[in-house]
Amino acid sequence: MSENKTLENLMEAFAGESQANRKYLAYSKKAEKEGKINAAKLFKAASDAETLHALKHFEVAGKTGSTADNLKDAVAGETHEYKDMYPDFVKEAEAAGNKAAALSFKFAMKAEEVHARLYQEALDNLDQSEEVFYYLCPVCGNIEKFVPEKCSICGVPGTKFIKY
Repeated sequence: MSENKTLENLMEAFAGESQANRKYLAYSKKAEKEGKINAAKLFKAASDAETLHALKHFEVAGKTGSTADNLKDAVAGETHEYKDMYPDFVKEAEAAGNKAAALSFKFAMKAEEVHARLYQEALDNLDQSEEVFYYLCPVCGNIEKFVPEKCSICGVPGTKFIKY
C-alpha cells in the first residue's frame, strides 16, 4: 500500500469518525430529551470516543500546522462556507419549499461569517497576551466576544450564551 493511499485512508477515517461524533452527540441529546438516560450516556461516551479517533487520525496525517497556519486554514474554510456553500444551499432549500432547512442554512451561513472574522482577528492578534473570552449562541452557533442582550442572528436571549 502506498503512503498516498494511507494518507487518503487517514483522512477518510477522520471524516467518518468526525461525522459519527456529531451523529452520536445528536442521538445522545435526543435520548436525554426522551428521558432515556442510559442510552444518552452511552451515545455521549461513544461520541467522545469517536472524537479521540478523529483527532488521532488527523494528527497522524500531519494536518495540524502552526497556530497561525491553522487560523489561516480556518479563515479560508469559514469564508468558503458563508460565501460559496451556504448561499447555494439556502436557494435550493427555498426552491424546494423546505423552510426549516433554509433557516438552518441561513443561521449557519451568518455564523460562519462571524467565525471567519473572529479567526482573522485571532490571527492578527496572535501574540496578544490579554485573555479573550468568547460566548456561543447554543441555537445558531453565533460567537461573540461579549454577552449580547440577544443573539444578532437568531434572537435567543444573551443569558443562554455559553462562555469559553
